[in-house]
This record gives sequence, structure tokens and C-alpha cells, in this order.
Amino acid sequence: MEIRRRKNDSIDSVLIADLIRYGQFVETRLADEDLFSLRTLTRFRTYLVESISDLKRKIVCVLDQIFPEYQSVFSDIFGKTSKEILLQFSSPIDFESVSSETLAELLPQLSRQKVGSAKAEQLKAAASSSFGITFAKNSFTFQLKTLIEQISFIEKQVKETEMEISGIMGKLESPITTITGIGSVTGATILSEIGDISKFDSSRKLVAFAGLDATVTQSGEFEAAHNVMSKRGSPYLQKAIFQSALIASFKDPVLSVYYQKKKAEGKHHLTCVGAVARKMRNIIYAVLKRNQPYVPKA
Repeated sequence: MEIRRRKNDSIDSVLIADLIRYGQFVETRLADEDLFSLRTLTRFRTYLVESISDLKRKIVCVLDQIFPEYQSVFSDIFGKTSKEILLQFSSPIDFESVSSETLAELLPQLSRQKVGSAKAEQLKAAASSSFGITFAKNSFTFQLKTLIEQISFIEKQVKETEMEISGIMGKLESPITTITGIGSVTGATILSEIGDISKFDSSRKLVAFAGLDATVTQSGEFEAAHNVMSKRGSPYLQKAIFQSALIASFKDPVLSVYYQKKKAEGKHHLTCVGAVARKMRNIIYAVLKRNQPYVPKA
């Protein structure tokens, strides 16, 4: 309300009185219960997913110390088969204590016949030549198993949260998921973070709300030639739209052409996706405002 950041009871009272006197305020719109539920659930899901990422980084750190060669055997060390193996054999010494035949029989069972004896030989060879530390081995293997169990538990919670989100999205019957690149979870995030679309009387205001508008730096006769996104507003909304734009840049018949046009102009990949994200916000605004499915038009 003022340039100087002063705050005391007297100043607060004057500011509130002037605000009411001159009508410089807008009425607060209470969030719809379903949209509010979606917002809390999608943000909770983000927290769970970030927790899994943090746990995975910790697992890589532990593996780098006790069995650094393991990552060369499995392209995805967090796949179901790999996690099951690590729960049973957490260090090179554990692999050395089991025969190749036993390991070759066990792997197909854990992977539903997707991994066979060749992988067993790779594991045995990697374990026999490993230079991982053996000092305090039990403490590291305990950490590794506990971290993997935590990931499995949180992954189950993520699926349950997504089921709750899908249930509410089914009730709302929003056409937002007809837009290329927007799935159930990203659609729920966008819907809940925007809230009531009627509070925006133009797509430009939605862009500003989403933090996808460009900043303007100007002083006197100087005006910056390079402007970046303001990134104001909800970071959850920005991320959801950007993720959707990333998919639409290659799958939507209209937006992919726009992406390639920007690419031909010599723009960086992320700059091109950002441009598609700004285009997408117009589509989101139109779809929600009209409550009609998205139909790409060349």
C-alpha cells in the first residue's frame, strides 16, 4: 500500500480505513470444495513424489560406497526387479555367498521371466571385482534396505492419492484433459490452482496469474531487449503447464508446428517450450471458459 515498509497499529488502521473508504478492494471468492480438495491432494502428491526423489538420491549415495558397480548392471536401479534384488542382496559379499545357479533361478521369479541367467552372471562378475568398502557393511546394508522399503511405501501412497484425485476429476467432468499433454494429475493441478475461471475476464490475466508473462525492464530511454518470465503466482501451476507444454510441443498438431517455428528461429529448446506454454494458457482459458473439449485447429 505504500513504498516505505512501516507497520504499527496506527498506520494499519489508517490504511484499512482508506482501503474501505475508496473501495480499493475486491471481494474474496471462497474456493469450491472439490477444487480445494484437488488443490490439497495434488500438492500432497507433489510432496510425496519429491520425497521419493530424495530417497533415491540417498540410495545412490549408499550404493556408490558399498557396491558402485551395481548401476552398470541395471539401467534402472529403481525398477521392481532391481529393488527386490537389493532387498535380498545388498552388498557384493551377499552375491558372493550365493551360487550362479541359485541366482539364475531367482532372477526370473523376481522379474516375471524378464531377467535371466545372463544378468545373474553380470551381477556375480560385478560383485567379485567390486571395490566397494566393506567397513561397517551392516550399517550401510541396513540403510539401503530401509530406504528401499520407504520408497515402496510412498509409491503406494502416491497411487492411492492419484485414485482420490481421479475420483474428484470424474465428478467435475472438466474438458481440460482433452487438451494435448494434460493428463488427470496435471489437469487436476491446473484446475485447482486456477480455481474459478470466471474471475479472469481475459486470457492475459490468466497468463499474469500463472506467472507466464514476460517481465519488462525499462528506465528512461533504456529498455531491456531480453525479458524473462515473471514466475509470479503458484509454482505448482507453472510447473503443470510447462510439463504439459513439453508434451504438446511434440504431439499436438498445432503447438508442435509453433514449437518447430521457434526452433527454426534459433531459440533454445526450453525457450521454445516456454513459448508453447504461453500459447497453451490461451487454450486452457478458452476450454474452461466455454466448458467445451479442445479441438486442434490448424
